[in-house]
Amino acid sequence: MDEIIARSNIYALLSRILLQELDKDVLETLKNDPTVLEFFPHWKEWEPRSKLSNQEILEGYLNPDFTNLSILHLVPYETFYTRSDQMIETGGANPVTDIYSAYDFLVDYEVARVVSADHIGIEMEFMYHLCEAQRKAMSENDTDAIAELQNVQYRFLNTHLLQWAPMYLINMKYESRTPLYYDAAEMALEFILSDHETLSALAVS
Repeated sequence: MDEIIARSNIYALLSRILLQELDKDVLETLKNDPTVLEFFPHWKEWEPRSKLSNQEILEGYLNPDFTNLSILHLVPYETFYTRSDQMIETGGANPVTDIYSAYDFLVDYEVARVVSADHIGIEMEFMYHLCEAQRKAMSENDTDAIAELQNVQYRFLNTHLLQWAPMYLINMKYESRTPLYYDAAEMALEFILSDHETLSALAVS
């Protein structure tokens, strides 16, 4: 159970960081939670983190960097990388739509402020959704549901996130102007690769 809780928490954290600008509450956690800080070594050592106010950090550093990495210079959408014309599929033909519907996952576009369901933050949130469903199945000792959810997670990583997210995250890492987003890109890349390896040992083809 500890492993699924940890996986769920990491997907939730990465989704929040990659999906939209941070707010003061999330920043407070990123600044002061010792467990979280271990995942962000450059951010942990960044001197302004402990000297500037949250508002100064957000407005002067993090929000401009997020805008650069997610809107101005890089494109965090699966179909941009997987379509030959590099167009973002915003309609029902988006490749993630069916699997989201099959597992009762709804994208709140008003809250997320994304143009398409295949945004990296949404895909990470879907993995969190599946982890939470697996956690519930484990608490109920529902072995069939556990096996199915593990397989779905493995397939989703194989057919979606791993098909494009590494390219985006590598670019994000080298385009980042703040240690937080540098560390987030590195952490996300390492985690989805290691999680795929973990799930590959559990999934049934």
